[in-house]
Amino acid sequence: MAGKENVIQFGEGGFLRGFVDYFFQKLKDKGLFDGSVVIVQPIAKGMCEMLMKQNCEYNLFLRGIDNGQVVDDHTHINIISRCVNPYEDFDAYMKLAENPDFRFIVSNTTEAGIEYVPGNRFTDAPAVSFPGKLTQLLYKRFKLGLKGFIVLSCELIDHNGEELLKCCLQYAKQWELGEDFERWLKEENDFCSTLVDRIVTGFPRDEHAALCERIGEEDNMMDTAEIFHLWVIQGHHEDELPLQKAGFNVVWTDNVDPYKKRKVRILNGAHTSMVLGARLYGLETVGECLKDKKVSALLKKCIFEEIIPTIGDTEDNRAFGAAVLERFSNPFIRHLLLSIALNSVSKFKARVLPTILEYKEQFGRYPQALVFSLAALISFYRTDESNDGEEIMQYMKTAPVSDILTREDYWGEDLTALLPDVEKWYHIIQSEGMDKAYEAILAVEG
Repeated sequence: MAGKENVIQFGEGGFLRGFVDYFFQKLKDKGLFDGSVVIVQPIAKGMCEMLMKQNCEYNLFLRGIDNGQVVDDHTHINIISRCVNPYEDFDAYMKLAENPDFRFIVSNTTEAGIEYVPGNRFTDAPAVSFPGKLTQLLYKRFKLGLKGFIVLSCELIDHNGEELLKCCLQYAKQWELGEDFERWLKEENDFCSTLVDRIVTGFPRDEHAALCERIGEEDNMMDTAEIFHLWVIQGHHEDELPLQKAGFNVVWTDNVDPYKKRKVRILNGAHTSMVLGARLYGLETVGECLKDKKVSALLKKCIFEEIIPTIGDTEDNRAFGAAVLERFSNPFIRHLLLSIALNSVSKFKARVLPTILEYKEQFGRYPQALVFSLAALISFYRTDESNDGEEIMQYMKTAPVSDILTREDYWGEDLTALLPDVEKWYHIIQSEGMDKAYEAILAVEG
């Protein structure tokens, strides 16, 4: 593999290989990056051995709809130089600290990965937690007097970079590594919080044989993802990592939060507000929803008439909303409504309810399409298809709508003020069915 090793990547799963490694590959192909990636396996059981069997090379297929056109793009990824398993060769892992060329650390160790575990010891080989392992490596780097890192955390938690630094500092204190090291951690490294957005569909089990035939080789680490991508990074390192110059949808910013809010409210909010009514209507997948005139019309009403006016009717937000519709229409992804329906009460609280309440504050009335989705949620929980905590499912199945709306432990506050509107739509859904309910809600102006 040509190019010096300058990226340490914690995680070998489908997401990083379909997102970050793709970016590094394309940067290199465009002559904007002279380097390679070393993968560190963050847990004892992983896929590094499988990847090494293929010389750390694999094929990535990006597929979806882009500006109305179906895209099916293939890239051969060979940016990874090797894999290191610290559970099998801790010395090889720690030796990474000695290479002055390393500049970037990338991680995606799942939401549970950024965790401070007090039982971890400095003498563990390796420490069990990801922040513990990282602190061991960084301390050796510090002792060698070498430059720190740009750390790009991709875990799906708020302020992921800040939380990772916090955990490392906790270990530095617990292990009594000294104030100078703590200062070096904070001042010589940039722990960048990031927001990642791409659906990575992973290993294409059903299409594997056909895709192998298409590329003329066997590939057991094949990866698939949608075309759309967005990487918002809290920091300013375009000079060292020219992602924007390469044409990627990457934002360097002082604050990730507005982008997170946009994603949660528009993308996730659209999902959550759409799926339960659509399931009651008899549909099975997101793709079917976009092909159905009534369901797709209500989805557009939610996004463009209620969600976007609440968070800011800007060109950027409208473009993001239009991209969401294309992503939901992706013919290569079969996204089941019932899988999205998991834990819908907590999802509704986080993704949809804030828009309902803010819309009322701004416009003096409740947004009826989103309120309709709450009535659909209650109706869905009356069925045997709901999938949530046992107590929530049992309660929601039989409790009066008025009582459900008072459950502050569900919604974060008493929603009795919503009762007249919710009961109106709930009554239509229950008495006339979802088809008539869709017609009624779509007839409501503004």
